[in-house]
Amino acid sequence: VQLQASGGGSVQRGESLRLSCTASGFTLMHSATGWFRQAPGKGREGVASISSSDGSTFYTEFVKGRFTISRDNDKNTVFLQMNSLKPEDTAVYYCATDLRGDYLDPNGYALWGQGTQVTVSS
Repeated sequence: VQLQASGGGSVQRGESLRLSCTASGFTLMHSATGWFRQAPGKGREGVASISSSDGSTFYTEFVKGRFTISRDNDKNTVFLQMNSLKPEDTAVYYCATDLRGDYLDPNGYALWGQGTQVTVSS
């Protein structure tokens, strides 16, 4: 049972990245999946989440209109499309599933993948 996050990199302000979160050993669509990030010296914060029931999506205020979370059940993968990136988006991004609490609360998730670094320069 494992989550694999990938797709991070170094980009310039205004560019885009797409992160992928792929599950192995279980079916990802059976639970909500969220993306979180942690910048140096800061706590982990919720970015976006997608429900398992009807695909409802949830976003934190600072990414609304720029980031889009989606899922491909055939690929057992959840994506985070990040557009109009800003230097303040620089962080390690994590995906998590097996929701037991609030959609954007890191404490609500039981299974985590390793992080992928996103660096946005100005």
